[in-house]
Amino acid sequence: MLHNIDLTVVWAFIIAAAILSYIIMDGFDLGIGILFPTLKPGTDRDTAMNSIAPVWDGNETWLVMGGGGLFAAFPLAYAVILPALYAPIIAMLLGLIFRGVAFEFRWRDPGHRAAWDVAFAVGSVVAALAQGITLGALLQGITVEGRAYAGGWWDWLTPFTLLVGVSLAVAYALLGATWLVMRTEGTLQLQARRLAQRLTIGTVTAIALVSAATPFLQGRYFTRWLEMPNVLVTAQVPLLVALAAYALWRTLRGGAERAPFLIALGLFGLSFLGLGISIFPDVVPGRITIWQAAAPEASQIFLLVGAAVLIPIILTYTAYSYWVFRGKVDTHGYH
Repeated sequence: MLHNIDLTVVWAFIIAAAILSYIIMDGFDLGIGILFPTLKPGTDRDTAMNSIAPVWDGNETWLVMGGGGLFAAFPLAYAVILPALYAPIIAMLLGLIFRGVAFEFRWRDPGHRAAWDVAFAVGSVVAALAQGITLGALLQGITVEGRAYAGGWWDWLTPFTLLVGVSLAVAYALLGATWLVMRTEGTLQLQARRLAQRLTIGTVTAIALVSAATPFLQGRYFTRWLEMPNVLVTAQVPLLVALAAYALWRTLRGGAERAPFLIALGLFGLSFLGLGISIFPDVVPGRITIWQAAAPEASQIFLLVGAAVLIPIILTYTAYSYWVFRGKVDTHGYH
């Protein structure tokens, strides 16, 4: 039966799903770190921390799965992308480590809590910016000769990659604000709602700027997005983004608690769909397709057996964690 299935496409969707899961699940706690300097020290910051304490480290499981899956299922892509993006990827990992250490130490070292709060915020900002820059560098293109990266050390640093980096940080902050709207009460919730309204404008503006620049990076992007008859299909994506942004604004102004977070997740999903339209079936845009980068079929089958066991387990414990720690939170935890 497996011989009738294109396992390369299956693995491409598995890795894409893992990356989207990471962006969604780790995005809101990175967003809270980005927003941390705007929150009042003491009760508000402790409440915000408590809202993500039970789930933040488990969220990063999907990052490990996405990176490990790329290495195992598409080794050529891994071998090309990593040397091209060592600097932002290392910065991302250092930011995540710094944030994780600060998260734990701020509770156990109250004498230096202010310093750990700064470290938590800086680590979150660095990780978010690095992830966006990595995405922007991949989108703008990687120089490949034969089967190896042939560009320079600083090729990843361009105005476009910085735009994507800042855009992702703003969008993560929106996720963090809507998460606090859903999980908190009182003055903190009111502040988060005000922040979310401003960040909605910022996120939509960022999406528009990145979307306007992307078609001009490579001719294939322009063809897919703007030439007939493709535009009849692709035009639905920005239309859905506009509708989602309007719904997000209305729910934030209308006092809803859960809907803003869910709609913000929808904006991320639509943006990810737009990314897929731009690059699929390439894994290194304009250079290497998923079939050229894929591991042998026997390896893909072996990996698929492991994924069939592990993915349901990850989904189960993730869903259970979110179910147990549902509801509102305060300085003492969930209630």
